[in-house]
Amino acid sequence: MTSRTIHDKLVLLSRNLWWAWHPDVLAIFRDLNPALFQQVDNNPVALLANISPQVLEVRTADTEFHARVDRALRQLERYLVEQDTWSAIHAGPLRARPVAYFSAEFGIHESLPIYSGGLGVLAGDHLKSASDLGLPLYGVGLFYREGYFRQRLDNDGWQNSVYQVNDPATLAMEPALTPDGSPVQISLQTRQGKIYGRAWKVAVGRCTLVLIDSDVPENSPEDRTLTARLYGGDTYTRIRQELLLGVGGVRALHMMGITPGVLHLNEGHSAFAALEATRIRMQEDGIGFQEASREVAMRTVFTTHTPVDAGHDRFSPALVENTLGPLREELHLSEHDFMGTGRVNPADHGEPFTMTVLALRMSRAANGVSALHGRISRKMWNRLWPHSSESQVPIGHITNGVHVLSWLAPEMHALYDRHFTPQWPLQQSNPQVWLGIDRVEDAELWETHRLLKVRLVAFVREWLARQRTRRGASPDLIARSATLLDPEVLTIGFARRFATYKRADLLFGDLERLARLVDHPERPVQFVFAGKAHPNDEGGKALIQRIVNVASEEPFRGRIVFLEDHDMNVGRHLVQGVDVWLNNPRRPMEASGTSGQKVLLNGILNLSILDGWWPEAYDGLNGFAIGDGGNHIDPTVQDDRDREILFRLLENDIVPLYYDRNEAGVPQRWVQRMKRAIRTLGWRFNTDRMVMNYAEEAYVPAAGAAVCDTRKW
Repeated sequence: MTSRTIHDKLVLLSRNLWWAWHPDVLAIFRDLNPALFQQVDNNPVALLANISPQVLEVRTADTEFHARVDRALRQLERYLVEQDTWSAIHAGPLRARPVAYFSAEFGIHESLPIYSGGLGVLAGDHLKSASDLGLPLYGVGLFYREGYFRQRLDNDGWQNSVYQVNDPATLAMEPALTPDGSPVQISLQTRQGKIYGRAWKVAVGRCTLVLIDSDVPENSPEDRTLTARLYGGDTYTRIRQELLLGVGGVRALHMMGITPGVLHLNEGHSAFAALEATRIRMQEDGIGFQEASREVAMRTVFTTHTPVDAGHDRFSPALVENTLGPLREELHLSEHDFMGTGRVNPADHGEPFTMTVLALRMSRAANGVSALHGRISRKMWNRLWPHSSESQVPIGHITNGVHVLSWLAPEMHALYDRHFTPQWPLQQSNPQVWLGIDRVEDAELWETHRLLKVRLVAFVREWLARQRTRRGASPDLIARSATLLDPEVLTIGFARRFATYKRADLLFGDLERLARLVDHPERPVQFVFAGKAHPNDEGGKALIQRIVNVASEEPFRGRIVFLEDHDMNVGRHLVQGVDVWLNNPRRPMEASGTSGQKVLLNGILNLSILDGWWPEAYDGLNGFAIGDGGNHIDPTVQDDRDREILFRLLENDIVPLYYDRNEAGVPQRWVQRMKRAIRTLGWRFNTDRMVMNYAEEAYVPAAGAAVCDTRKW
């Protein structure tokens, strides 16, 4: 290490996204130039590319800074070679037969914006925990040159989409290579000609993320933009993206010399991977489609995330033949038989090709992402097994979790270090570890939370000032950003995709009652909203506009704010600093809802409909539940009912409990709920536990070590 310059060491640290879940390492880069670091979306690679040599020389002359860099690099190097991991003991067969985890999006850090929301962030957290557990896993996705859109609100509060180009030279990625050192270049034959792609490689701790990119000279101008945007374009673009993800992803892995023992399809977008794996088996072993597909299915795992029928990708027969006709021929299937792999009723020539159906047919194990979602999925897809009862449908569940070190505030981490068992992050799925929260004094936990809340308020004020400056607001309005919100006021957060079923404006159905809450002279309430609507979702955009406009009126001004351009950075501040996390979708349309799991790690209380993960978590004292899980047949009636329950909860339970303080100013009964949430939920709803479940119940059996009974999921 001594032969390396300080710049060399910084470059080595920057090239592995391990820093994304180590705030002390990110702080090294931030301290080089805080303003520039903020400008480049907290991206160490871009920072080093843009920092002036003079500034770097001055900053790195500090002996203490050198020590910090050396310590971080030693920690990373030890981490990468560590052999005594959970996986080495519990998932040994995967070392020889690794997992290939396919997903249309990955949210690892805001500086790599190839994610839109929960699905991508879950995939990123999955990779991080696989890395921490030493699980041999390769992520496979697409490199979106323009990523997901940047949200910009106009003066009327209407969402506009802005796209920015992601330059690989300023990202922690490098070309993927074949074993002989050549760049990985793939080609995919369609009826309209070939689509070409290159592969990039991203180091995520001990794991590797492989990203397929269609922006290569061999492609037509149209095909060069295939991977430009996440969830952009029409069904023609979507099916070609999914061809690149599934078929192209499998081919890229093989060109890299990687032969996965397990295929994990994270949502139906990547289901074509199973067909390509089948083609390879047929070609290598000289067997037919039925035998080869059965063998591939025995090592394929499928996770469905969508409880709404309209949310599953469907393609017309003509579009499928246009895109996959050459692959169909290599599989020696007729058009009718090929379409049947993606139809509930193969004999129905009018039924479109559904990616979820293909994934279910081509996998040995399928799961929803919460217990309730598993039940909904069995009901939704029971028609694929017409002779089985709903309870016998082979779709189980593995409830989602979140990556603890990515979402836990550093101050809370330090508190846990003081009171939990040593090296507690390595045992975070052990309930005994989290009992340490009972050793924390109420005042210490409350003061830590208050510190995070003050930091959130400062962040909101700065973010809104920049937001208003971009819109050309008056100097007076920009200056007033510095007085928005009050760190002493009960603060409720709501941040998620602005789909109409998530009902972001549920409380806005009674503005008079909402006004009494926010304008109470002694016990006021304030709200922070954030989230994006899909560019084509006019209803979601209207929700945002309504909230923004109401927030600009009295008495809501200064008590309700909307933060534009929600990303992982905004999300981190919110889930670490609010008092209450609001989640009020129409049940049962929330498959899991992992944002609520992020907040509990920081002692924040959930206020949620009994949907997704919350029915498995809520015990009456570790948060708050809206309703009892019932559903009225009329959505309007249900909305009215849920609104009434939500207002009563706030007025009669939550607000009084929060403002009930002892002589020292500590809300003891509130803090007891914070502790109970941490103690009862922290060990369960993390991705270490989730990945362990996948490894033991799906990956190891799929790799051939045991027989898997999927129904016990």
